[in-house]
Amino acid sequence: MQNRHPLRRRRGWQQRRWVGSTAWEGRAGRGSAISSPAGGCMTTCRIRCTRRRSASSCPISWRVRSTGGRTLAISTGGGSPMIVTSLALLESLRNKRMVFVGDSLNRGQWVSMVCLVESAVPTDSLKTMSFHHNNSLIVFKAKEYNATIEYYWAPLLVESNSDDPVNHRVPDRIVRVQAIEEHARHWSDADILVFDTYLWWRRSKMRVLWGSFESPDGIYRDVKMPRAYEMALNTWSQWLEIHVNRSKTELFFVSMSPTHERAEEWGGVAGQNCYQETQPITREDYWGAGSDLAMMKVVETVIDDLRSRGVAVQILNITQLSEYRKEAHPSIHRKQWEPLKEEKLANPLSYADCYHWCLPGVPDVWNELLYAHIFKNWVPKLESRVEE
Repeated sequence: MQNRHPLRRRRGWQQRRWVGSTAWEGRAGRGSAISSPAGGCMTTCRIRCTRRRSASSCPISWRVRSTGGRTLAISTGGGSPMIVTSLALLESLRNKRMVFVGDSLNRGQWVSMVCLVESAVPTDSLKTMSFHHNNSLIVFKAKEYNATIEYYWAPLLVESNSDDPVNHRVPDRIVRVQAIEEHARHWSDADILVFDTYLWWRRSKMRVLWGSFESPDGIYRDVKMPRAYEMALNTWSQWLEIHVNRSKTELFFVSMSPTHERAEEWGGVAGQNCYQETQPITREDYWGAGSDLAMMKVVETVIDDLRSRGVAVQILNITQLSEYRKEAHPSIHRKQWEPLKEEKLANPLSYADCYHWCLPGVPDVWNELLYAHIFKNWVPKLESRVEE
């Protein structure tokens, strides 16, 4: 029954088969995937595995075609690669504001994008990184292009008690499913918006608040999943319908990022996880239990309904192609927010991160899909300007 889900049936850009550990192959032909340029990136990457173990052990698992360190090859789905440079990508972002909105997985994709684009701006005086609104908003700016690539922390998209970008680890998560304005005002005028929200909804019930956190009259209810998730996405979609500039803004929603917490799901030893994994899963159409089809169906339904109301949101379907990459997580090689106790250190499985991804790594391939859509929309506009 799982294979009948629409998001699992889609082919083309979204469907990939990893070949060994050095390349990937699309259904219609072979292409080369993307890796962020090495060294010199301004971003502080909390999940960059190469800082905590040797580069040879970090799962950078695809081939890069480069010319002067700046050329990328993107498969267009028809078997022919489309050559794209960082400079061309920056040109497509000239005088534009691109904002990634969501959780730490979306932040990883933002870091990937910035590291790529930054390589085309070699002079430090022509690029800046700034922090705003209690560090909820991080802005990379390429001054010469008047282009910004930004990240905004909103792990549940709507407002919650987890909205502080640093102090968000709360024992009792509470979400205001009907409130989004406090977040949305920071990205309302963006030209390209890339959303995600899944990881923070992974629980059987969510504590929902109607009213404000400050009001003693607020109403609290425990709402089952995925109903609470649907309520939040409906608020998000209503905001887009009313506020988004349909002739200007390109909208994207990144599908669920897989986790690899149960080795028995891919034929490994029960009780193990991604710790010490070194090779991708090779079983075709592998699908882990952590990827919730019911939640993905909610996203598709909300976006289809939004499209019927005249607002187009493109789903970046990264779930299936990422399912295979059990070896591409930071595992124990990541920043720990609190010192680990001896019993934890004695059991690496207990603190291995099998949610996030190493950089360079899988998020670079997600951006490959994003690049393709951006260029698909940008090239006709460029041609029309040339003809004029």
